[in-house]
Amino acid sequence: MAQYLLAIDQGTTSSRAIVFSAQGLPVARAQQEFKQYFPKDGWVEHDGEEIWLTTLKVCREAIQKSGMPASEIAAIGITNQRETTLVWDAATGTPIHPAIVWQDRRTADYCSTMKEAGHEDEVSRRTGLLIDPYFSATKLRWILDNVPGARERAEKGELRFGTVDCFLLWRLTGGKAHRTDATNASRTMLFNIHTQQWDEALLKLFEIPASLLPEVLDSAADFGTTEAPLLGAAIPVLGMAGDQQAALIGQACFQPGMVKSTYGTGCFLIQNTGETPVTSRNRLLTTVGYRLNGKVTYAVEGSIFVAGAAVQWLRDGIKLISHARDTEALAEQTGDACGVYLVPAFTGLGAPYWDPRARGAIFGLTRDTGIKEIVTAGLQSVCYQTRDLLEAMSQDGAAAPSALRVDGGMVENNWVMQFLADILGVAVERPEVTETTALGAAYLAGLKAGLYRDLDEIARHWHRQQRFTPHMASAHRARLYEGWLDAVQRVRSEASEA
Repeated sequence: MAQYLLAIDQGTTSSRAIVFSAQGLPVARAQQEFKQYFPKDGWVEHDGEEIWLTTLKVCREAIQKSGMPASEIAAIGITNQRETTLVWDAATGTPIHPAIVWQDRRTADYCSTMKEAGHEDEVSRRTGLLIDPYFSATKLRWILDNVPGARERAEKGELRFGTVDCFLLWRLTGGKAHRTDATNASRTMLFNIHTQQWDEALLKLFEIPASLLPEVLDSAADFGTTEAPLLGAAIPVLGMAGDQQAALIGQACFQPGMVKSTYGTGCFLIQNTGETPVTSRNRLLTTVGYRLNGKVTYAVEGSIFVAGAAVQWLRDGIKLISHARDTEALAEQTGDACGVYLVPAFTGLGAPYWDPRARGAIFGLTRDTGIKEIVTAGLQSVCYQTRDLLEAMSQDGAAAPSALRVDGGMVENNWVMQFLADILGVAVERPEVTETTALGAAYLAGLKAGLYRDLDEIARHWHRQQRFTPHMASAHRARLYEGWLDAVQRVRSEASEA
């Protein structure tokens, strides 16, 4: 019996593929960045064909690097940037418009109109989400209304909609499978998280033809089988989850109350709430954590739009650094009290503010402010935003976590992890395998393939690599955070006056 798993991790800035052993250890990996498009202020797009081609390339490369034939891969798990919206021709699989990325803000005015019309409470009750450009529904509606002939073709059943997982599955199976899982469906603002069905009232509200929508399955299910020529063998796709839910699984946060935070392009903090969907009073999201054997495990999530993207901006946008790894040494030289605050609201502010019109700013500049202070402020902004989310969870009545499990590219930076522990006043735990998003997708596929008996067996594979404990004095912590809150308030005030 094949004992290896291939995880496809299609992210916002790159496509990755990792071959894992049944023990959850990476055997081989491949990664390729792809182009980001910003056609207008607040617009963010990807080329759907480039997403597919980079994904196919890294899958082939990872399998080749593993030194084993594709027939040794027991199953594929797919995890993906969520909410990013694609519409393609049902006959050819060709996208009719560039993918509209989760960060995109083009539907902000429409969302404001919907909220002013009093629809948000009902949308939130059905989906657990807030009306915001972040989610797929308004992006899909925009494509139907702005691509010539799209709405008419959709009404005739000639088009298909999907998030990135669904689009990749379609391509991998040669158009035989149009499916997604419950976690990705729950991020579209069209899926009722209580009935676990596409919601007819929401389809009507957002003017979305039902014929566009994929079938929704459990997170570990028989999604389809790849066409043999693509990867060298016909491999079943047995796992699927949006990237943040996949990380929840990869971090083995299977007990209610456990919390993980992922630091990729954005930052996403999720707390497992068990069988009960908890409604936040502080503008956090209620979402599907995972669905297995028809049973839903719910979660509460806080979404930050810019985390690693702030470092990417420091590197590529204003060219203060040559490599992301340079930031750690600069921050160590600076210390935690440089007096500079960077609010990275490049595409608005996510939870708990949900302010799509906010834009980024730097405060506290003086004559002696230099590169290292601005870079340090960029790193600190990620930690301050995490504190915003934990504060909102606390105000909702959640107990402070005993530890925060972290993953994603930024967690390799020890300075950031120590400052995170200090500003939160909570221990931060970094696992041995930090590729937990890909690992979660692999675990789901392995669960369906029979490589694991249950979640308890998966949990036994989780091991801590390092624990960061808070050392900062509480008064100093409070002072730093108050400065952050003041900076955010200035940004939001400026946006409201614009």
